Amino acid sequence: MHAVCGLRTCQNTLIMRSVPESRVGIRMGKLWYCSVDCFAKAARTRFSALSVARTVEMPHHPRLSIGLVMLSRGYLSDEQLRFAAAQSQLSGEELEVVLIQLGLVSEWQLAAAKAVQWGYPVLGRDRTRQSVDADIPVTLLRTFSVVPLHYSVTAKRLLLGFVNRVENSLLHSVEQVTGCTAEPCFITPTEYREQMERLTAAPNYTEVVVEDALTPAETAKAVGGYVVEIGARKASFAYCQNFAWMRLSGKRRTIDVLFQGRNVIESRKSETFLASGEHIQYLR
Repeated sequence: MHAVCGLRTCQNTLIMRSVPESRVGIRMGKLWYCSVDCFAKAARTRFSALSVARTVEMPHHPRLSIGLVMLSRGYLSDEQLRFAAAQSQLSGEELEVVLIQLGLVSEWQLAAAKAVQWGYPVLGRDRTRQSVDADIPVTLLRTFSVVPLHYSVTAKRLLLGFVNRVENSLLHSVEQVTGCTAEPCFITPTEYREQMERLTAAPNYTEVVVEDALTPAETAKAVGGYVVEIGARKASFAYCQNFAWMRLSGKRRTIDVLFQGRNVIESRKSETFLASGEHIQYLR
């Protein structure tokens, strides 16, 4: 019996390289590729699409401003809000920054107000002190000011705490790559920093970020090299704003590779860094 390779132009006719149950081949979603070469060619198509894509972020327009939310919840008086708004205009800083600087509201009150704006919960102050094994790239966590707070293996649910705004593209990418349901909530900046310090890398997990530009062909070649390196048998892929996120899973190792999408087609040179736990090594 021959299984169909996910690459339409595949020329492979060997039986043992065409059976998904064999040790050879890579599965990505519903597609199965009979070899590293076929997988790399398919990846090149994906990255070619990314190089001409344009990220469009749908703006979030809450019905109430952050000041009015705090006023309605009794966190501020009319006089305090007017004074803070005047200071915000004079300094050119955001109202929420001025409110914290003046000591008129606490970080938790600000997080609670944002939760009302977005329609998501704010996590209780006693629920953010759990250690979590992270298999989400730290680069994405820092970019979007978000941190994992709780993970349920049985329910396959991941709770993510956001500081500034809920990034729906990240939620969608996490679900695509990990297969978990990602649920957002709001936390304070202090809780975010403390939880990031408690974060530990999942066993046998490595993060690779390609910062400089690569052509789609070079990107696919790099991915193929990581496939061979860990003996990957499963892959998943997602776009997250300007990042292309590919996860490669082998029998003993998992690698997350992040490519910055806006630079995929510009350069012939690449620079990556590896993150394992708290250590980052630059490769040139």
